[in-house]
Amino acid sequence: MATDCLFREDSYLKECEAKVVAIGPDGGIVLDRTVLYAASGGQPADRGMLTTSAGVTLTIENVAYTDPAKTEIAHYSANGIPHAVEAGDTVRVTLDWPLRHARMRMHTALHLLSAVLPYPVTGGSVGEAESRLDFDIPEAGLDKDAITARLAEMIAKDAAVSARWISDAELEANPGLVKTMSVKPPMGTGRVRLIEIADLDLQPCGGTHVRSTAEIGAVRVTQVEKKGKQNRRVRIALI
Repeated sequence: MATDCLFREDSYLKECEAKVVAIGPDGGIVLDRTVLYAASGGQPADRGMLTTSAGVTLTIENVAYTDPAKTEIAHYSANGIPHAVEAGDTVRVTLDWPLRHARMRMHTALHLLSAVLPYPVTGGSVGEAESRLDFDIPEAGLDKDAITARLAEMIAKDAAVSARWISDAELEANPGLVKTMSVKPPMGTGRVRLIEIADLDLQPCGGTHVRSTAEIGAVRVTQVEKKGKQNRRVRIALI
């Protein structure tokens, strides 16, 4: 049974009620719906809690997809294989919001970074304190201060950030939307999610984002590293 990924439609939902669909042999608790983001595309899994109707609370330290199509999500307790829940139970799912929000700000900032540096992206990682993108750039000479200033200009625009869906066929007809070389957008379900930053950026993404660039706050480029002949790693941090 597919998990209803509530975070894809509203990144600001902090809790929900859900039904336990199954308990996997590895202890993964599969729910019919969730607000917790499953690790994907360089963004780590959310953390949070599951509370049973009996008042037992499980700390969730990992959330992961169980299938290649990314339709079913399992929640893993820090306490190992759970004995307090079983299939059919109703639970309340609560998100660690401060952690998620920091990553939302960072993830949106990385989209802006990919607009500042319009080169193929070879890798990346979203963190709550520091994040990075790797670019396929033939020439060196990237200026940290110049990139930081351009990011500040984009953030100050208070540009709206929104999500919409297009079909697999539409994405195949517009391959230029895909900036990442190492991570391809999930296809096969018939539709692909796009994140648009008004007048600044448009690309496929399944991650969580803030509603406007102003919500990102101040960001600075902390380091530009040479990782190969044509590979440059650009690190950013929230100030």
